[in-house]
Amino acid sequence: MKVVAATGNKGKIREFTRIFAPFGIEVISQSQVCPELEVEENGTTFEENSFLKANAVHQHTKTAVVADDSGLCVDALGGAPGVYSARYAGEDTPYPEKIRLLLEELKDIPDEKRTARFVAHICFIDENSNRIDVEGVCEGNIGYEPKGENGFGYDPIFMVGEKSFSELSDEEKDQCSHRGKALRELTKRLGQHL
Repeated sequence: MKVVAATGNKGKIREFTRIFAPFGIEVISQSQVCPELEVEENGTTFEENSFLKANAVHQHTKTAVVADDSGLCVDALGGAPGVYSARYAGEDTPYPEKIRLLLEELKDIPDEKRTARFVAHICFIDENSNRIDVEGVCEGNIGYEPKGENGFGYDPIFMVGEKSFSELSDEEKDQCSHRGKALRELTKRLGQHL
């Protein structure tokens, strides 16, 4: 089975490819089939935004599409940056700067109040326009400084236990991450669907 991943995020493409591979699902990047297509993510929830992306690419390609909208929700910031995680401090702001600003906002917040979670909502639309929605959540804390060389986005400051997402191996991250949980649930649902 082939599925188009409705994203330009190379980190997400790698995760989709890695997690889908054992199930015989081949991932094709949106840039390979409709590179000019840009989708305005103007939803107010992860679910709305993932559907907007999946549906736009599906309408364009008439093939199976998977889209993810995910973000970091920090309790001390009232759930921010949330659905605006990629646009936090401006869409073109590089992640090291986004991370610096987020840590600055949390500078006076003690350990026990630095709780946060990564949320991933995944929308799958098959070639016949049937839709499956799944969501994965990973609970953690915000560290005090970026750690690790792996991962992308906010991974260097998102701590699960003693390690940041960026300090985990791909396999370790896939087992506990929001996207890993959501994609495994999706493959289970796809097995029933196909």
